[in-house]
Amino acid sequence: MTSPIALLRSSNIKPVKQLGQNFLTDPSTAEMIISRSNLSEQDIILEIGAGLGALTIPAARIVKKVYAVEKDRKITRLLKTELLVNHLSNVEIIEKDVLNIDIVNIAAKEGTQIIVMGNLPYNISSQILVRLINARRSVKKAILMFQKELAQRIATGPGSKDYGRLSVMLQYCADIKTTAAVKATLFYPKPKVDSDVLEINFRESISFPADDEMFLFSVIKAAFGQRRKTLKNALSGSRLKIDGKTALTALENAGIEPARRAETLSVEEFVKLSNLLYRL
Repeated sequence: MTSPIALLRSSNIKPVKQLGQNFLTDPSTAEMIISRSNLSEQDIILEIGAGLGALTIPAARIVKKVYAVEKDRKITRLLKTELLVNHLSNVEIIEKDVLNIDIVNIAAKEGTQIIVMGNLPYNISSQILVRLINARRSVKKAILMFQKELAQRIATGPGSKDYGRLSVMLQYCADIKTTAAVKATLFYPKPKVDSDVLEINFRESISFPADDEMFLFSVIKAAFGQRRKTLKNALSGSRLKIDGKTALTALENAGIEPARRAETLSVEEFVKLSNLLYRL
């Protein structure tokens, strides 16, 4: 792995803050992340924000193919050179915004579920996670690096102030574990906070399935949209157009105290509540 600092400076390129560009500078950390990802030679990777290839290169040495998404044309020019230097021909660079990538289409093209990897920019992390949830039947698992604060929000359980909409949505359909912690000092430029790598394994079947998943996600959004309010008031004051009486009836039938708040509900309780509201 060529030093990202040396590569950027030799080409007179400065990292773009708006794109969330923080380049991993430690090869041993990249190798550790790839090692803990348990990749195989049959795997197809979709990498979000390939950058200068810190994860791309060690992953490509193992797997069948890597789709490396990187929207910055200046960076992709350097990435292409790095791939040539490392004699790697199984990487396809996609010069697009990741939010315009069709995950389902790539998996269909390859005829198999894919693995999604990447160091996610904070400002689009939530959008990417929602897209992965919706496309999860095409995704074997996701190995994603987040700012530590967001990683904790995703993985935490009910009762915590960090527990929120993404926590419930992901834990409804996936098992999540932290596989690595990465210090801010290992990036250039150095971000303000450390990062965690999460492995998100989407389940083939769900223990407590929702009658309608989109409605479940709408209920979760409504409940956390006014998280300081009681569930009854949060639901009846939301865009779901549920009146107070309906909200109260559903909560009581679900065995949920109407005065509770969203962060106290388990995933199973959210599903039960959503199903009752959906049927009313």
